[in-house]
Amino acid sequence: MDKIKDLIKKLGSLNYENLYQEDFFHTWDKSQDELEAIFTVADALRELRENNISPKIFDSGLAISLFRDNSTRTRFSYASAANLLGLEIQDLDEGKSQIAHGETVKETANMISFMAEVIGIRDDMYIGKGHTYMKNVSEYLKEGYDDGVLEQKPTIVNLQCDIDHPTQSMADILHVIHEFGGVENLKGKKVAMTWAYSPSYGKPLSVPQGISALFTRFGMDVVLAHPEGYEIMPEVEEIAKENAEKYGGSFTKVNSMEEAFKDADIVYPKSWAPFAAMEERTDLYAKGDQAGIDELEKRLLEANKDHMDWTCSEELMKTTKDGKALYMHCLPADITGVSCEHGEVDDTVFDRYRVPLYKEASFKPYIIAAMIFLQKVKDPEEMLQKLLDQNKNRVSK
Repeated sequence: MDKIKDLIKKLGSLNYENLYQEDFFHTWDKSQDELEAIFTVADALRELRENNISPKIFDSGLAISLFRDNSTRTRFSYASAANLLGLEIQDLDEGKSQIAHGETVKETANMISFMAEVIGIRDDMYIGKGHTYMKNVSEYLKEGYDDGVLEQKPTIVNLQCDIDHPTQSMADILHVIHEFGGVENLKGKKVAMTWAYSPSYGKPLSVPQGISALFTRFGMDVVLAHPEGYEIMPEVEEIAKENAEKYGGSFTKVNSMEEAFKDADIVYPKSWAPFAAMEERTDLYAKGDQAGIDELEKRLLEANKDHMDWTCSEELMKTTKDGKALYMHCLPADITGVSCEHGEVDDTVFDRYRVPLYKEASFKPYIIAAMIFLQKVKDPEEMLQKLLDQNKNRVSK
């Protein structure tokens, strides 16, 4: 129990009050103390659960989930986080709602929110659409609350948009913090955020963008590597550069996977689609041109084949710091000889890091729960102490 008490004490030293009743869209919208508060509460909630102490702060209420793209880890992490705090999950299936009959976003947002505390949204497929949609939902909820339609304003958690994947990058950095023995040990560590070959569809940009923007805030040396033409959004690159300057790290770009891996402490080989191609897909989507989208996907996959040597191999891993860099991935990875003929990572590399990878993923439910906790609880320190004092068994033994 001493560890939980220490975490509560640490929380008291941070300035995070602005998280209350606010949405979580991007990591760069939050202060350093606010990010630290989320890490601290995530660790505290994990400690409570692992010590069989119930972390429930709600007796009732809904956590709405809206996934406009496929998901395993984030979907179940969000459901687990909501359940951990005492909320019941309700999926919004747009195909089964009146949205199919022309119901507006404003109307839908209010109709689903009479007893909802939080809405988690994943909308990552089209540049300029996902984040905009989340902002619109938030504005309509505020309007409903101000008009007295809603008893409470549900807060938004970005479960991945076209720009950022904050629950992923926050879970990733918390994993790194634990692996390296504390946030104070991250400064100067080299992170290779690299593109890798994939035989599957053009994946979103939000993971490499999220890692570039967040890891630079901890004094780390982030190297973004990709073949020519596979750029990420320039505005996110600027955020990464500004963070590197402010927090004493660095942000560099190279067109060589080998250069990025050399002496790296952490490697994160992950496929993504070029920013220009994602913009093209958005234009085709706006025109309702599904045939054009399908043709674009074929072109992207063919272009990927020119860079099949961009893979996380045993040989490349040997060039990292002492040959023992921490291999990371948001999962699922395209594993050579397992999930595909040729992919992002050698099967032997993936298998050697399987346990750390699963541990990396295990931080996401707690990160999401911490976001919700700090959005909905006015005095988090008092609430954590109350949960500790109550010492209510989560599972009867």
